[in-house]
Amino acid sequence: MTRTPVLRFLFSICCMSVVIHACTKDPHLDLSRNGNGEYEEGEELSAGVRTIFDESALAFNYQIPGVAGDEKLDFFVGNSFFNQNWVEAPSSTTARDGIGPLFNTRACGSCHLKDGRGQPFINQGLLFRLSIPGAGSHGEPLPEPNYGGQLNEHAVQGVAGEGEFVVTYTDNTYHFPDGQPYTLRTPTYTFTNPGYGNMQPDAMVSPRIGQQIIGLGLVENIRESDLIFLADEFDKDGDGISGKINHVFDAISQTTQPGRFGWKANVASLPHQTAGAFLGDLGITTWLFSNENCTSIQNDCQQAPNGGQPEIDSADLNKVVLYVRTLGVPVRRDYMDETVLKGKAIFNNIGCEKCHTSKFTTGNTSPIAALNNVEIRPYSDFLVHDMGPGLADGRPDYRASGNEWRTQPLWGLGLIKTVNGHTYLLHDGRARTITEAIMWHGGEAESSKNSFGKLSNAERNAVLKFLESL
Repeated sequence: MTRTPVLRFLFSICCMSVVIHACTKDPHLDLSRNGNGEYEEGEELSAGVRTIFDESALAFNYQIPGVAGDEKLDFFVGNSFFNQNWVEAPSSTTARDGIGPLFNTRACGSCHLKDGRGQPFINQGLLFRLSIPGAGSHGEPLPEPNYGGQLNEHAVQGVAGEGEFVVTYTDNTYHFPDGQPYTLRTPTYTFTNPGYGNMQPDAMVSPRIGQQIIGLGLVENIRESDLIFLADEFDKDGDGISGKINHVFDAISQTTQPGRFGWKANVASLPHQTAGAFLGDLGITTWLFSNENCTSIQNDCQQAPNGGQPEIDSADLNKVVLYVRTLGVPVRRDYMDETVLKGKAIFNNIGCEKCHTSKFTTGNTSPIAALNNVEIRPYSDFLVHDMGPGLADGRPDYRASGNEWRTQPLWGLGLIKTVNGHTYLLHDGRARTITEAIMWHGGEAESSKNSFGKLSNAERNAVLKFLESL
């Protein structure tokens, strides 16, 4: 009973310090925290003036308002290339042939259903990154020699697929301090039917589920100075949070840049992200990644026919990039509800917002004018954090260690069930509910997780209702 006022007092001191810092060091970043749970003018507009006003199953499908006429036309063409299936070469459908020889899926939209999340329970959108110890010349993971950087379970005719996987779960039931039970399920991955021999004994495997792709152009346009301001790699302020920027090699600029995309923030730009996914997931070559995804021992893969060089031309690739760059973010729901506002206050007071940063203003350097100078509320700092051994994949990715993951943006969280029909969360979909996702947190988030657990049932439900409003 006496903990809450003390917590609020300590939080107020912390809040004052951060606000002063924010005001004096970075005018584009608002770290103010509304500990009283009051409505903040415009907080329902997750993407500011570019917010989408749709709460239906199509809420993730819309282009941001305010784009130019030719950008609207290219959006629809990019949508087509994103969602329609690619076919094997040679084919009369020359603009869409060349899938494989090895691939995970036939269309980008299969893993990002309705521009939302994959469905791990039917193995749709779940893939496995592979590497061996060490790092390449730019700090990137070293691919597994026989299978490359990603397991491709499918292949074109005449080529062996790389193998299959099975996911099984072990349930463990725990109790909150008030006696309420909750269950966490731990996944176990089994690989069968290897197409090219055994992986190296020291191979590292990381499961990744396709995530919702809303607001990516706005994230790309967040100022690097804002990310630098938020980073505290060595926890100099002593709050237990030591997020860092995952500096990665960007194939477009040929320089090292802050990673922003992917579960470990291992990609810096959307052209790189899009071209990399075309090759890694579909086996479609681009001007940026022009070699088929075959390892030196995969002779059948190397000899398979292709769909041209490259298999998607630059103009069409650019339209897909524009498509993912201009997908909008839906408006919040129930944002004035008393319980939601209470949940927001608790969310802030137990320290969740230390990583789930609520508000930024984008920069002014995007080639799409509508993405410039927009006040957004993604609820992420886009840094990588130690999330503890429970979520660790043990596979480093550039500067991100095997324990570290990027803070997942929370905008759109409450609409995943509406759009995709499930609430399977975290990097591999192991969490079936928001509560489970919270209780999987560890490492730098251990304190906030424990504080959430110590709340009353009504207070926990208020936090959940707030998160469902995002």
